[in-house]
Amino acid sequence: MNTNTARQIINSLFSLIVLLLCFSQAQAIIIRHDKADSGYVVDDREFPQLFFLHTRFGNKVCVATLISEDWAITAGHCTEQTPIQETIRQGNDYPLTIAGQSYTVSELIVHPAFRHPQQRQAVDLALIRLDRAVEGVVPVALNSELNEKDQILSLIGWGYTGEGTRGLASNDGKLRRAQNSVMFAGKWLEFVFDDPRALNSPALPLEGVPGLGDSGGPALLETPEGLFLLGVALGEIDNPAENDQGRYGAVSLYERISTHYSWIMQVIAADSGI
Repeated sequence: MNTNTARQIINSLFSLIVLLLCFSQAQAIIIRHDKADSGYVVDDREFPQLFFLHTRFGNKVCVATLISEDWAITAGHCTEQTPIQETIRQGNDYPLTIAGQSYTVSELIVHPAFRHPQQRQAVDLALIRLDRAVEGVVPVALNSELNEKDQILSLIGWGYTGEGTRGLASNDGKLRRAQNSVMFAGKWLEFVFDDPRALNSPALPLEGVPGLGDSGGPALLETPEGLFLLGVALGEIDNPAENDQGRYGAVSLYERISTHYSWIMQVIAADSGI
């Protein structure tokens, strides 16, 4: 899919973006049909900074990423699609497991523009403050530079998987990592699931996109200096029908960390007394 075609799809769907995200929110990892699944599966211990917010019928729902010793980031809609927001509102503890250790949520802060009446101005992010610092885990650094275009990033998640020729298929609870390059960096980071069968296809060896159940998951830049968080998974806008999600040509959206870097750091600094 070329850039112009993808942009036309996105522009035509701006008026429906919230509705589509409700039906096609970001997911686990859908892989290439011609690659072994074993190349995508990773041990949870390889990414101890990642944790899921909830389990539903045995499936892991929504992902958060540790970005400081006691703060994590996820998608704003994950606070409504899991019990976390209602549990905190009622004054009860909300338990989380990070790198094999138990924690509770001490504070939940949703971006003030989460419910913005103008959809293009809405920001689907939330910050989670933990009851204490996470020990033995190096947080993921935040990207503050507007340098995402064409970067090859790792898209990571648990839950439903499948192949680009068929879309969603099954959920085995394994953590998977796919790679994709940033097609467009504007309001959101946008990724296209390129079909390796196409002439001169730009599909990467481990090309993939997120699938059902992994909203809030990270788009990570892996470097010798460590991991950098460039995006937070929102959903897929190309295939609103659940049984069509994750097919080749799908366009996935991630909130862009660089454009919200100041807000994130201000919240952390204010609540940390810095």
